[in-house]
Amino acid sequence: MTPIKLSKFILPLALSVFLFWGCTPEKKDQKPNILIILADDLGYSDLGCYGSEIQTPNIDALANNGVRFTQFYNSARCCPSRASLLTGLFPHQTGIGSFVGPDRGVPGYAGKLTSNTVTLAEVLKESGYRTFGSGKWHVNYPGPTDRGFERFYGFLEDYGIDSWEPKWMKLYPEGSKERTYNEGEFFATDAITDYALDFLDSAKTTPDQPFLLYLSYQAVHFPVQAPLKDIEKYKDTYLVGWDKIREQRLERMKKLGVVPEDIVLSERSEIPIPRIAERNNVPGDGIHNPPWDILDADRQADLARRMAVYAAMLDNMDQNIGRVIQYLEEEGKLDNTLILFMSDNGSCAEWDPFGFQYPNYDDRVAGGTPRHPNVLHKGDTLELLGGPDGPLFSIGSGWANVGNTPFSLYKQYVHEGGISSPLIIHWPKKIKESKLFTDRYAHFVDVMATCVEAAEASYPEIYGNNKITPMEGTSLFNILEGNTDPERLLTFEHSGNPAIRVGDWKLVTHKGPVFQETEFAEEASFQLYNIKEDRSETNDLAEKYPDKVEELKEAMYKEFQRTQVFPRPQRRRR
Repeated sequence: MTPIKLSKFILPLALSVFLFWGCTPEKKDQKPNILIILADDLGYSDLGCYGSEIQTPNIDALANNGVRFTQFYNSARCCPSRASLLTGLFPHQTGIGSFVGPDRGVPGYAGKLTSNTVTLAEVLKESGYRTFGSGKWHVNYPGPTDRGFERFYGFLEDYGIDSWEPKWMKLYPEGSKERTYNEGEFFATDAITDYALDFLDSAKTTPDQPFLLYLSYQAVHFPVQAPLKDIEKYKDTYLVGWDKIREQRLERMKKLGVVPEDIVLSERSEIPIPRIAERNNVPGDGIHNPPWDILDADRQADLARRMAVYAAMLDNMDQNIGRVIQYLEEEGKLDNTLILFMSDNGSCAEWDPFGFQYPNYDDRVAGGTPRHPNVLHKGDTLELLGGPDGPLFSIGSGWANVGNTPFSLYKQYVHEGGISSPLIIHWPKKIKESKLFTDRYAHFVDVMATCVEAAEASYPEIYGNNKITPMEGTSLFNILEGNTDPERLLTFEHSGNPAIRVGDWKLVTHKGPVFQETEFAEEASFQLYNIKEDRSETNDLAEKYPDKVEELKEAMYKEFQRTQVFPRPQRRRR
């Protein structure tokens, strides 16, 4: 599919351009529509406009006529990030400090959005918005239509789906008439878009009301799948291997200005679970992703196909985003629609360089099968990868390291590779010139404040007889205009991995044990980085600046107490 040609789009010839915000107050009947597009497990460097070889012309067009942030942070994993985006709070404040699931007995780990939260849909509905969602929910129950969304299509449970299988998707409110797809016609990314466009069509009955559309794609989360026509585009692209692709991406990123010219490419990242790599006979030192050229030809072919499917899955999502943009253009709504595009975390490395394969969902739910085995595909079976008759699989840590170029580590970690997302803001009525914004950093918690400001809405102190925790973020517009503290304090924590950033300094670790129930473990050790000079975290300054380590550790401890990282659940006895 060729990129959507937008009449108002003029591609800039230079990156050093300016941003202008209209000064005339908006009339009440001119509130913007708001479209939030969330990709799943998309790496920082995976988009063309951030340096990738993958074809994303529709997303790139948004970037080339809007604003790209180079320092935008998520909450390290799918559900905590979604909790932050939807509520404007840090994940532990919402009850989803770890993962969705059973209540673990302490406030930050309830496993669902707690009653002290209010969602974007609830806030904007009170301000006169129609509210729609399509895609992945993943913040547990109550579901979206109980948390402010008028209509929702997608899946409420589990972290990923078989994109070729329609039965995992559902239209809400329950009992609503669903679309029908002919045999072999269904693909989840397409269907998510189909329903999103249906929802927008339904909003024509109330033309004076603006809409919120939360378009939360399942792509590119494993199982990695895509239509064959899209896979074919990339069938030979990745045969050169992850080392070469990573180097090529970094060069493009430097030319685009996404990263500084003097940035150092981090070494090949650590394997998340070395024992799995050992079980699968991964060559190399057993600690880091191996050099591509020491893999045998069959393994290289298997891995190149996996990455080709990943690229095609992203390519297909871009085509679907193009359908939505085209709809808005044709309906005359694009000019006054605030579009935010982002990813919920860094690229996913589960769990070793070779990736894994697991049974179909019926067999997996039934149990009794090995978890995450590795299978080498070659010959005829190689061509099945990604298609409706193929196995369910992941790309592994080698390609995930590419997705997070030039950073280290991945989703679930709080090094830059795990928490750095692309962020694109597009709003023609307000953004008069494009901009690559490198000056300050922002976070998922800022989405709520941005939407509240754009919609002239009110964030409530009380909602549904519940006292609501004040939102933590600040408007992205304020950040763009330089009206925020350059020494802003941000903390991160997921699965025992903590970090703090204050200005140029970042303190981080993934070397456990790090925590006791209400404090750091005595043996916890941290790395210190100057992010302005060393965004790829290659030069640990902890020994050089021990006082700065202690200062940041103390600040992180206080913030962890405030945001409900502490107390932590008691360790389960084995």
